Amino acid sequence: MTLTGMTPAAQPADTHCPYCSLQCGMRLRRVVSPPPDGPGVAVEERPEFPVNRGALCGKGRSATAVLAPGVRLTAPLVRDRRTGRLREADWDEALDRAAGGLADAAARYGRDAAGVFGGGGLTNEKAYLLGKFARVVLRTANIDYNGRFCMSSAAAAQRAAFGLDRGLPFPLADIARTGCLILVGGNPADTMPPAMRYFQGQQAAGGKLVVVDPRRTRTAETADLHLRPAPGTDLALALGLLHLVVAEGRVDEEFVAARTTGWEQAHAAAMAHWPERVERITGVPVAALRRAVELFCDAPTGMVLTARGGEQHSKGVDTVGAWINLCLATGHAGRPFSGYGCLTGQGNGQGGREHGQKADQLPGYRSITDPAARAHVARVWGVDPDTLPGPGRSAYELLDTLGTDGGVRALLLMGSNPVVSAPHASHVTERLRALDSLVVCDVVRSETAELADVVLPTAQWAEEEGTMTNLEGRVILRRAALAPPPGVRTDLDVLHGLAERLGVEKGFPTAAEEVFEELREASAGGQADYSGISYARIRAEDGVFWPCPSAEVGRRPHPGTPRLFHDRFATPDGRARFADVSHRPAAEEPDAEYPLRLTTGRVLAHYQSGAQTRRTPELQRAAPGPFVELHPRLAARLGVAEGAPLTVTSRRGTVTAPARVSDRIRPDTVFMPFHWPGPGRANTLTNPALDPVSRMPEFKVCAVRVEAADAGAGAGEER
Repeated sequence: MTLTGMTPAAQPADTHCPYCSLQCGMRLRRVVSPPPDGPGVAVEERPEFPVNRGALCGKGRSATAVLAPGVRLTAPLVRDRRTGRLREADWDEALDRAAGGLADAAARYGRDAAGVFGGGGLTNEKAYLLGKFARVVLRTANIDYNGRFCMSSAAAAQRAAFGLDRGLPFPLADIARTGCLILVGGNPADTMPPAMRYFQGQQAAGGKLVVVDPRRTRTAETADLHLRPAPGTDLALALGLLHLVVAEGRVDEEFVAARTTGWEQAHAAAMAHWPERVERITGVPVAALRRAVELFCDAPTGMVLTARGGEQHSKGVDTVGAWINLCLATGHAGRPFSGYGCLTGQGNGQGGREHGQKADQLPGYRSITDPAARAHVARVWGVDPDTLPGPGRSAYELLDTLGTDGGVRALLLMGSNPVVSAPHASHVTERLRALDSLVVCDVVRSETAELADVVLPTAQWAEEEGTMTNLEGRVILRRAALAPPPGVRTDLDVLHGLAERLGVEKGFPTAAEEVFEELREASAGGQADYSGISYARIRAEDGVFWPCPSAEVGRRPHPGTPRLFHDRFATPDGRARFADVSHRPAAEEPDAEYPLRLTTGRVLAHYQSGAQTRRTPELQRAAPGPFVELHPRLAARLGVAEGAPLTVTSRRGTVTAPARVSDRIRPDTVFMPFHWPGPGRANTLTNPALDPVSRMPEFKVCAVRVEAADAGAGAGEER
């Protein structure tokens, strides 16, 4: 697609969409004489890239809109000590203020009073260098990232079951070749539309699609079977299906005996979840449970894919573990076109947690508490292993203690907008306000940037090189199509400038490929081994799947690993582990005061906190604001019509948004998208109760009451 009124110029750059974890291939072509506020590049299809084969959703097609000078930040901002307002500053003043705030907090309260909060959209190079900055320059344990809110429950469950976490252990293309696919809590028709060709291809080839979702989404409408459990009951549903597998004699005894351990405990737990009990808990009829088991077990191959709907719970790890149990018991794992996988959300949700911006990990998926891992990474970094801090607080726990005694007092935040995206967002906003110093690196003036003491404008995806790792584990390369505007620097430049001011003059390069070369060395021998991957290989091969060690296979370089677990699982004995899990209620169940369940999610036009897509006119027109989706029976009981203002109240606050009356939602549940700030901010309501293993907050269910609002209802009450 060439943007209207722009004349194409030569030398197109092959790159990737800045949004979801598909990382769709696209081609950017610089344009001659763009409009005064135009982005300077046009988007074209790139049909040869194997993931999307040229297809782009509306977000990808309009991604260049945020490159326009009138939309983005183009100069540093600092908070004026006299007026209290943000004003423009030069880079020296801004970096001096930023470094000074971090240094002062460490000097007054100890090293762990300086903290870092990263993002799942940062390139591998940025994520790697951000983790190194925290541990080598600040020497703080307190670093985590918003990817903790994305895939952490699935990651923990995969590590427990398989010994290794990679979103999909097979390429996306394998989905089209499986006999039965169960999709739990995902709506790719809205969240990653180009992926739908694989689901459609699977059905066209005779495969069956089962969708588990309390809403009849656009994806659920395409399913052969749609199961609609109450939010927070997916764990019971998975256990009920396993019960029927056992009761109907459909266990693959040979596979269980040869390639798994822990079946006895998983079997006993499943037997306590008979179909009638599961129907009472979930609301899914017994007949539908039996039909799902029939479809899954009759198919010669099968997959279960989970997404945030099944994972963002205070029991998310157990829930994913129960779905993995279903795959293992039926032999739909460790074989071609079979297995469990997770549909990662953020653009680099996979790579972002592999290389060190997670509180408990070092590069290469190494544990920060492993002495050998610490020694290896310290050698690469040229520091004493004893100087590396231990594990720090998880994302919400870090945000929850900002500005408190014993908590982080100065925070460097890069690529995240927790004012909109964090659970119990009003509380998180208060904590951000309580900081002695908040430094935000971003491309736009986000809601979180508005609270900052220093805002540093950074380059965007089309203006810099860097690698990303998509949901398949394919490491791909973003290439620059144009230079950042004057006054804008890359995140790598920012880290270099801060490190220099804080006394570390070496080890923080500004060239992405130089950082990647060090990342290769730091990851070597780890589970996420990138040592055999180079920029040249990525360009030549349209991405390389990790693990890809540098050791040669025969006389050729290691080919990478598109498919995992066919020969053995990544556990010490090569066997997969069943999870010993049982159903338990959500952290907050409906009661007389809060009789309904709220669930949250995305809409087609917007991405994450909406900081960028809300600034894209085409997307904002398509979805201009928040809404409350409710069933017609509930709307009739409340006496409200389509578009009428509603208040939704949880134990954490009240929000106001227009009603959207639809039979797509269960009568006992309401839905809100989470892309907007202000009176309709869904995350004002959500529950920060954490999974005990992954520390994932319970975004996907909380107890609420819904009432008709006055026609002039304004800002929501925040408790």
